[in-house]
Amino acid sequence: MQAVLAIAIGVLTASGVYLLLRPRSFQVIMGLTLLSYAVNLFIFSMGRLKVDSEPILIPGLASTMANTADPMPQALVLTAIVIGFAMTALFLVVLLASRGLHGTDHVDGEEDEP
Repeated sequence: MQAVLAIAIGVLTASGVYLLLRPRSFQVIMGLTLLSYAVNLFIFSMGRLKVDSEPILIPGLASTMANTADPMPQALVLTAIVIGFAMTALFLVVLLASRGLHGTDHVDGEEDEP
């Protein structure tokens, strides 16, 4: 399970960096989104991957970290998801405004001449 998660984080990060280096604005936005997904998975995995662990305390069980899931990474990821949606919406509005003003969606504002 840990190897699969590490590979998924690596693939998302590599894809995000590749898209960030592309010349079009929409690809840059998608790259930032993939990078934010990779960071969210990384933060979530820092809270220990524990299958069949209770998220809250149960009467009769000792309240140790071995018996419960850590709620802090879950709260951080939830906050990061909300901020990521707002950031993506803002970038899309800026993309549409830039395309309306310049007539192109290239990052530098110029079309490549073949």
